[in-house]
Amino acid sequence: MNNSALEKLRYPIGKFIVPEIYSSDYLNTKIAEIDSFPERLKKEVLYLTEKQLETPYRQDGWTIRQVIHHCADSHMNCFIRIKWALTEDNPIIKFYHEDRWAELHDNLTMPIQPTLSFLEGLHFRLAYLMNSLSEADLEKTFIHPENNKQFKIKEIIGTYAWHGNHHLAHITALKKQKGW
Repeated sequence: MNNSALEKLRYPIGKFIVPEIYSSDYLNTKIAEIDSFPERLKKEVLYLTEKQLETPYRQDGWTIRQVIHHCADSHMNCFIRIKWALTEDNPIIKFYHEDRWAELHDNLTMPIQPTLSFLEGLHFRLAYLMNSLSEADLEKTFIHPENNKQFKIKEIIGTYAWHGNHHLAHITALKKQKGW
């Protein structure tokens, strides 16, 4: 497989593009995407068979089951990171090895329904919290230790909206490719 084809499989909606400005319209749109993610995901995966859930979205990629559980792991960390940024002064957040988490027994074998339910509650809370943020709150920051980079909460809103859409596209592209 050539690099271009692999890149399209890895990033079916492209890599995250940082907006020039984080306008209210942009943030409201991204919060709505975060809010609707669990329902959009559930619509795509609820009736997949166990064999389909065990299918990787690309060669050497995660299975659909792992992608679903990864979204819960990642977005749970997002929620905690925002809470830290809101309650502490520019905290250094905890890095986690998402690839290692994806290989844990629960991510490899657990049914998806509990995770879909978890995502519904988590995303309700994320959207509820994000919709309540003031201009000052949106500017609050945390430091990611992986590269010692500072992130503003408003940046995280865009990033995690993209993240959900990115992994949903892995699933929808595979379903289309397989004719499911």
